[in-house]
Amino acid sequence: MTATRLQALIFDVDGTLADTESAHCAAFNHAFAEMGLDWAWDDALYTELLNISGGKERILHYWKTVQPALREVDAMALQDTINRLHELKTAAYESAVNDGAVSLRPGVLKLMDEALSQGLQLSIATTTSPVNIAALLRRAVGSDWRLNFTAIGDASTAPLKKPHPQVYLQMLAALGLASAQCLALEDSGNGLRSATAAGLATLITPTRYTAHHDFSGALRVVPDLSQVSLTQLRHWHAHINQ
Repeated sequence: MTATRLQALIFDVDGTLADTESAHCAAFNHAFAEMGLDWAWDDALYTELLNISGGKERILHYWKTVQPALREVDAMALQDTINRLHELKTAAYESAVNDGAVSLRPGVLKLMDEALSQGLQLSIATTTSPVNIAALLRRAVGSDWRLNFTAIGDASTAPLKKPHPQVYLQMLAALGLASAQCLALEDSGNGLRSATAAGLATLITPTRYTAHHDFSGALRVVPDLSQVSLTQLRHWHAHINQ
């Protein structure tokens, strides 16, 4: 049987394109201080909270943890507060990225350039906000960064967060490709579950925040992309699609 040819790479953002989580955690703490809350997330707590996909969802989960009696009697007021916290957090994160606090992980840009030069399509499948994506890639790639991507799925297009496969299913539809023609790149257990639920072979590059996750079912787990070429990806991909 002829192997299915690899035609697209679909990248997660936070943790995969860049090790962003320290900057995100600092931005959450900035927002809490701005709102007069005495919350402070350290590395250990934030690592645990990353099991919850989505910033607003993470805030609500923590709020209910520290205030178990919290009742959504006034759900609108609660959501307004969460929305405001998230706005402040997003602004703080964007400022940090613009100041150079975050950069792409090793090998990411090289692999993207190699893929584009060989006619592959690139896509993004993330649960983060469009503002966060733009801040990161505008600084790393340039003002015309969007031209590199055929399709982008994010928190604004896929309300069902990872590990739900919604964002990956949307990207497959936008690319016009079958899952067997694509490869997902992720860093977390939730990301892996999301991608594989959409039928995608998935390469994992863990960070210190996700190294303890269960990566059973991943195509490969590698430290980063610095030693991974498109030829190697094609070989791994072809092997499972024969």
